[in-house]
Amino acid sequence: MKNDEIVLTPDTLLNWDFKIDARGYRPQEVDKALDIVISDYRTYDRKIKALENQIEDLNNEILDLKHKLRNAKESIEIVKSTDKEVSNVDLLRRVSQLEKIIYGDKKE
Repeated sequence: MKNDEIVLTPDTLLNWDFKIDARGYRPQEVDKALDIVISDYRTYDRKIKALENQIEDLNNEILDLKHKLRNAKESIEIVKSTDKEVSNVDLLRRVSQLEKIIYGDKKE
C-alpha cells in the first residue's frame, strides 16, 4: 500500500465482515481494520491540508492579480485622460488648485 493511497471505500466499510470467536470479534482482525482506517484518515488529512494550502496560495494570487489589474486600469485611465501634452502652466494651475483644497482659500 502506497503512503498516499486510499484503500477503503464506503461500500468496503459497510460490507466489512469480521469472524466471530467465542468471546466476540477477533481482536487481530479488528486491529488490522482499524489500522487501515487510521491510515486512510491520515491520507485524507494530508490531502485536505495540501488543498487548503493550495487554496490559500491561489486566493493570495487572485488578490495580487486584482491589485495589479486595478493599477493597470488606473494607469490606462490616466493615459486616456491626458490626450494633450501637459504644459508648465497646466501644472502650476493644478498645484494651485491642490493648495486651495489642502490649505483652504485663505486670503491674508
